[in-house]
Order: sequence, then structure tokens, then C-alpha cells
Amino acid sequence: MTSTHDSSLGDQRLRRVLGLPALVFFGLVYMVPLTVFTTYGIVTETTGGRTVSAYLITLVAILFTALSYGVMVRRYPIAGSAYSYTNLAFGPNVGFLAGWSLLLDYLFIPMINYLLIGLFLNIAFPHIPSWVFIVASISLVTALNVIGIQSVTKVSNLIVGAQFLFILVFVVLSWRSLSGAPVLDLWAPLLGDGSQPGFGALMAGAAILCLSFLGFDAVSTLAEETRDARRDVPLAILLTTLVAGVLFALLSYISQLVLPGTHFENTDAAATEVMIKAGGQFLANFFTAAYVAGNLGSALASQAAVSRIIYSMGRDRLLPVRWFGSLSPRYGTPVTPIVLVSLVSLMAIVFDLATLASLISFGALVAFSAVNLAVIRTHLFGEQPQRDAKALLHYGLVPLIGLGLTLWLWTSLSGLTLVIGLCWFAVGLIYLAVLTAGFRRPVRQVDFSEAG
Repeated sequence: MTSTHDSSLGDQRLRRVLGLPALVFFGLVYMVPLTVFTTYGIVTETTGGRTVSAYLITLVAILFTALSYGVMVRRYPIAGSAYSYTNLAFGPNVGFLAGWSLLLDYLFIPMINYLLIGLFLNIAFPHIPSWVFIVASISLVTALNVIGIQSVTKVSNLIVGAQFLFILVFVVLSWRSLSGAPVLDLWAPLLGDGSQPGFGALMAGAAILCLSFLGFDAVSTLAEETRDARRDVPLAILLTTLVAGVLFALLSYISQLVLPGTHFENTDAAATEVMIKAGGQFLANFFTAAYVAGNLGSALASQAAVSRIIYSMGRDRLLPVRWFGSLSPRYGTPVTPIVLVSLVSLMAIVFDLATLASLISFGALVAFSAVNLAVIRTHLFGEQPQRDAKALLHYGLVPLIGLGLTLWLWTSLSGLTLVIGLCWFAVGLIYLAVLTAGFRRPVRQVDFSEAG
């Protein structure tokens, strides 16, 4: 492949400063350990109280795809995530469309964090409009991201620690609350209350929960900032997925025991009702503080991740290289992509939670499908195909199962989500057609110096 780096940009490199613990913490803070409460009310109503079962289904589906991400990042330890892997496996046209679809969820992840910050702080301080909190948090996150990835990881570590402290307090107070209950139905959080029977409702909830696991693939975007990317990034992806999945299922199980049923006064903020039942106003206030901090940390991590995807696409000249393919000489960070994400995030002022959650899941499932296919294409049908029994298992069966489970979750998305997502995909296809003069010339590729 021929390099397309602009000579005026020099030999710009992201700085390799991260190790395994920092990667795992980055993934966990991106996912937000308390993100289980983001869609808790929505999924509980959708599944008829079977949020735990929906999480377990999603975890199994995501684990296969997480293994595929690990395979690809071991082969190509570069920034860009699904975009870069699909680019290298299928060529720049398909790579662009995968990256474009991935942008849908990565651009909206910071947005949903800001929306939730505004929502919960407005509940705590009703005299202050939610948009004030949204704008203030966007400004803070943007400044920290411009300064550099080390500032992001330091703040992220503090936020994850605070959230685990809250989880400990929540479990203790919930146990104390439940110890006084005359009878506990320990199977209810798994079987539900019968208000939404059938497997279809369960899968609809599982599809929404995909957004809870997006942190594992965000870890792959930091490959060019990791000291030993081939070893640490795949392991961090797997650890992040497992730890988060078990934690999500456990917290939703306890929550359903504390507050059985599927009806809430405010579905978007159902977690507050759970906290009041478990530990009164003290726990509700503690939750608000920890949850807002968690969303602030997730916004930090997600903005860092998406800015690097945009940087990768700019570096490849799929976006204007002058604006998106260069790093700040002072901070070594992609400043223009960071600012762009901040401007897009201002739409959190007008979007609603349910729509954002579904759209994020759409983009994620497109990216997951692309990465599973990339593993098969690269290892079984690439320049040096591997087709022995071990290769067929690792590079054939595992990604095929991941792809099948991902497509299954796809069918459970709402009609509105599919329409909006496909419109986004169509816009990307049109842009690609313009970029390639009606597909008559190929997209120019970058020389991935560490690929292969």
C-alpha cells in the first residue's frame, strides 16, 4: 500500500504511554460501571422485568465479537478500531462504510452521557436548566481531551474508583433492605413478571443493551498509544467485557429484588426510585453524584475514542486531511476531531434517551458485524491463508458465531432505529461516491506501518 500522509504533517505519532491496567480502566470508565442504570427502566419495561436475562444474552453475544476484536488488534495494533480492520481486510471503500457506521454510535455515546448528566443534575437542582449542565460538562471534557490521553486516564481511574465505592455501598444497603423482606422470589429478576412474555421482548431488550458494552471496542482505538499493543489490548478487551458484563447482571439482579415490577414514575430515571427504596435519600444523592461522575468519565473516554477514529479517517484522506488528519504539535492530540465531537454533542439538548440508545446500538452492531467478517477474510482468505483445524476454529467458527448473534440482535431493533440508521448509511455511501468520482477511482490508502 502507498502512504498518503501529507508531507507537511511530518512523522506524527500518537504517544505510547499506556499499559494493561490503564486500558482496562479506560474500557470500564467508557462503559461506566453504573451504566446498567442508564437504560434500566427502558429495558425492564421492554422485557417485562427480565433485564438480567437480557444482559446475559448480550454478554454471550458480545464475548464472541470481543474475541474477534482481539484477533484483529493482535494482527493490526493501530488506531481506528472497526474502520481500520475492515479497511485492511476488504479495502478502503468497505472500510470507509464501516467507519462511517461506527461514527454513528461513537458520536452519540458522548451525547448520551451529556444528556444523562443534564437529566440527573436537573432532578437534583430543578431550578437550573439541564442545558446549563450539558454545556458545562462538554467544555470540561473537551479541555481535558485536548491536553492529552494521560489526563483522560488519570481522571478515569478516579471515577472508576468512586463508582466501585458506590457499588459497595449500594450492595450493603440493598442487602440490609432485603433482609427485612418476608419473602424473596430469587427467580423473578430472571423470569420477569409476565407483562412482556416471549423471547422477542427479551431480544429487544438485549439489542438495546449493546450500548452498555461499547467500551470493549473503544479499548482498541488506543492501540497506537499502548506500549505492547499486541499483548495488552486483546487481553484488556476480554477482561473489560467479562468484568462489565458480570457487574451489569449483578446490579440489575439486585435492583429488581429491591424494587420488583416493571412500572416507574419516570422510566428514564428509574434508578432513582431503586436507590430510594434501597437506601433512602442518602443513597439517591450518592448515586446521583457517582452516576454523574461516571457519565463525565465516559464522555472523556468516548470523546477520546471517536476523535481517534476521525483522526484515522482523516489520516487516510477519507476526510479532509488538513483538518482531521493532523495532531496538535503541543499536545500530540487530534484537536479538530475533538472539537467536532463537542459540537455534535450539543444536540444532547434536544434528543431523548430512548432514541439515542437505539441509534447507538445500530452503529455498534454494524461495526461488530464488520469486524467478525474481517477476521474471516484476513485469516482464512488473506494473502497467507490459514486453514488448519485450529485456524478454522479461531478464525472461522468463533467469528461466525459472533456474526450470527450480532445479526440476531439486529433483527430486534425498532423500525425507527433501522430507518434512521440506514439513512445515515446512505449518506455515507453518497459521500463515498463523491469521494471516488462515482466509484471510478479507489480511495487512497495509508501505509499502516505496524499492520501485519
